[in-house]
Amino acid sequence: MKTINCIKYGADQEPIPYTPYPGDLGQRIHQNVSLKLWQEWLAQQTMIINENHFSPIDPDHRKIIEQKMVEFLFEGKDAKPQGYAPEDD
Repeated sequence: MKTINCIKYGADQEPIPYTPYPGDLGQRIHQNVSLKLWQEWLAQQTMIINENHFSPIDPDHRKIIEQKMVEFLFEGKDAKPQGYAPEDD
């Protein structure tokens, strides 16, 4: 099985089986981000969209989401929405 060197989890990580984002950024993600880290991002992205009432078709919202994605994946920043508090079970 092919593996990648993930920027967060290191060597021998399962790669994302597809290019997850268009353009050069998508290639960078595909080459440097493991499937595990990508799945973590998708959970964060869902939270960002829901908490901020973003619409993925709004260009301004997409720009913010992309910025948060780069910060989360490549800068190690927490992408949770400002003021986010998990609900009590």
